[in-house]
Amino acid sequence: MTKPPIYIIEEKLLRRNLELISSVASRADVEIILAFKAFALWKTFPVFREYIQSTTASSLSEARLAYEEFGSPAHTYSPAYTDWEIDDIARCSSHLTFNSLTQFSAYSERVKRQNPLLSLGLRVNPEYSEVGTLLYNPCAPGTRFGVTADKLPDRLPSAIEGFHCHCHCESGADVFQRTLKHIEEKFGKWFNQLKWINFGGGHLMTRKDYDVELLIDILQGFHRRYPHLKVVLEPGSAFAWQTGFLESHVVDIVEDKGIKTAILDVSFTCHMPDCLEMPYQPEVRGAQSVELEQATQPCTYRLGGNSCLSGDFMGSWLFNKPLNIGDTVIFEDMIHYTTVKTNTFNGITHPSIGMLHADGKLEILREYGYEDYKNRMN
Repeated sequence: MTKPPIYIIEEKLLRRNLELISSVASRADVEIILAFKAFALWKTFPVFREYIQSTTASSLSEARLAYEEFGSPAHTYSPAYTDWEIDDIARCSSHLTFNSLTQFSAYSERVKRQNPLLSLGLRVNPEYSEVGTLLYNPCAPGTRFGVTADKLPDRLPSAIEGFHCHCHCESGADVFQRTLKHIEEKFGKWFNQLKWINFGGGHLMTRKDYDVELLIDILQGFHRRYPHLKVVLEPGSAFAWQTGFLESHVVDIVEDKGIKTAILDVSFTCHMPDCLEMPYQPEVRGAQSVELEQATQPCTYRLGGNSCLSGDFMGSWLFNKPLNIGDTVIFEDMIHYTTVKTNTFNGITHPSIGMLHADGKLEILREYGYEDYKNRMN
């Protein structure tokens, strides 16, 4: 009898990333905070608090998670705050960034009354990003994110203490170096009116080929030019990059027109949505991704999800031996973004979430069942 599917995060690998991030923050004299949009497994927060002090939120629920579970108020940004949530968001935040001058005018005085210690910022758009996938490009023409330089007054409202800009997606330090030139060219004339600048996320400093020394050099250089500005980075993927996997199992194997599909007890649509959204083909342990022309070769399989959507499949992969019902199929690097973007579509059983501790013991952090599906509509 096979076990249910499970996401497993490895404490040893998580600490490896956290140690590197903490080192960068110290050497570059910046604050690096966790973006909940990429990772929100709150039962792991005790580990995170050994290395970082703050987090970033983009909704009331994330802000509450920061305040109530992480133990510190959030750096909060939302494309548009709502009238019925803004007071609670202000209460749970240390920094609150507005996406537009319209929202700033509507809510700045109100949030300061709610939380006098709140530091207010404005998201700006340098109109430059090297993100190749349009869906993930925050600076693409027509973007809803941020204010361009031509729309800013020469003198900022006195309540604005910081700028926030986000231009990256799993990018290298060289991309940040080129992007920073555009940020300074567009917005440098306002820097003397600010106390802080947040360079957003997408700084994938824990990736093996990332040039960490270049990143530190860039940030140190920025400090020399603007010594009065506190600098914040808020990566998401970098914290949980390559820290765990999704373990699934073969439930059935079907064939049509020479193409074999191994149907699994997980779903791309429900449990790995970025694979279809971006799209990208995930790494499968012990298998090699192959082109469509090779799909009918021996030991080659599509991998299919167990939802009723026709498009809930990917592939193909070449395995080193034929798959059988009950075999384990492991999808690598399925912790960041994946665990926060899953859904209960079709009532498909959601994988459990576990943490493999440094001592080798597996702790089940969360199990899902019928009540989770039912209560979503309760």
